[in-house]
Amino acid sequence: MDPSNGYTAIHTSVLRELPISKLEKRYFFETDMLFRLNTIRAVVKDIPMDAVYADEESNLKINKILPEFLKKHAIRIGKRYFYNYFLRDFNAGTIYSIFGILFLSFGIIFGGIHWISSLLDNLPASSGTVMLAALPVIIGIQFLIAFLHHDISSTPQEPLSGLLMDACILKDFRKDRLSS
Repeated sequence: MDPSNGYTAIHTSVLRELPISKLEKRYFFETDMLFRLNTIRAVVKDIPMDAVYADEESNLKINKILPEFLKKHAIRIGKRYFYNYFLRDFNAGTIYSIFGILFLSFGIIFGGIHWISSLLDNLPASSGTVMLAALPVIIGIQFLIAFLHHDISSTPQEPLSGLLMDACILKDFRKDRLSS
């Protein structure tokens, strides 16, 4: 589960599709590589490997790198969501996420406003008000779970190198056919 420990083997046809110049140069390289492989829908398989350290000392300063990592991860998650669910494809996952966020936000805001109001007025909220806040929260969470299920189940299963090779063979076949 550690992308910075182990091997990354990439078929040359897949490597040609990666924007090498955009890859991070330092500690975030491995995570950025996984993000870039996801954007081209490449299959990634984790090969476990035991970490063996001798007398090396890490130059990584956690307190310095953590804010940078959090920011970069947030940016990559946002980009991945936008690319996969709006730019390239508008699918069921898009609908689940939009409605999940809307319902959850409405329930939290509505419930929060009425909770503060009942605290200030020293009056308990009616059961209808509580249900009107709780139901959108529950439905929103269900939509977000459905979105996560859709996202996980849409993980690529067929190696991209095979698809690219098939496309090249088909292109060569068509070119040969047209020239004859």
